[in-house]
Amino acid sequence: MADRVYQRIVASRLRGRLAYPTSFVLDVLGQAIGQMIELIVILVLFTTVSSLGGFRPDEVMLIYGMASIAFGLAHVTAGQVEQLPEYIRTGEFDVMLLRPLNTLAQVLTADVELRRLGRLLVGACVMAWAVGHVDVEWTPLHVLIAVLAPIFGALILGSIWVATNAISFWLVDAREFANAFTYGSNFSTAYPITMFGPWLRGFMCFAVPSAFVAYFPTLALLDRPDPLGLPEALRYASPLAAAAAILVAGLIWRSGIRHYQGTGS
Repeated sequence: MADRVYQRIVASRLRGRLAYPTSFVLDVLGQAIGQMIELIVILVLFTTVSSLGGFRPDEVMLIYGMASIAFGLAHVTAGQVEQLPEYIRTGEFDVMLLRPLNTLAQVLTADVELRRLGRLLVGACVMAWAVGHVDVEWTPLHVLIAVLAPIFGALILGSIWVATNAISFWLVDAREFANAFTYGSNFSTAYPITMFGPWLRGFMCFAVPSAFVAYFPTLALLDRPDPLGLPEALRYASPLAAAAAILVAGLIWRSGIRHYQGTGS
């Protein structure tokens, strides 16, 4: 029953967004241009260096494309949780608590920002170019990794979105804190972690598992040893990292719900 309710809610949001096709197309183009500017920054870097963190341009493009697809998927499906501080301040979240539906699902389906697909489309184009230029032996395992890695990456990034924005249950408005992790992950996952210092690499690998979004899956596709000497098993551990991220995000969200006492609105 609840599933049908969510399907109808999402369908109504989609119809509303698509009711103005010109505005929709312009919004998608705007998001795509924003993502392409980040790509241009990487391309400019390669005009002065031949590699980044020990990775060639086509290999970095593979990391970038995979990370951008994952971020685009997470942005479309979980990005609406950014509005949680507003829902708390206006008292709209109190209304959600009264409904016999999951609160997180209500927040995520309160709106559907299809314009965010622009980021995903840019990432898909870059990854399609990259897989045609990198030296990959396309075994069934490699095909599976190429297809599933962006999905697991989206689950990891979506969990980061939920977990960091759930801090609003304690701080009321934790948007800037959350943005440092959510949009910061869009930057950090697009580059090889070998570019960063030791403490930041440790943070990205084990505290906020950004490295499992694209870096480790790319190593698996390229069949190349990790320049950092990390265990080979990590390149296949994105599903475990996604499961752990979802578990932690769920625990933080439920803890926030129990802590929440309203804002007096």
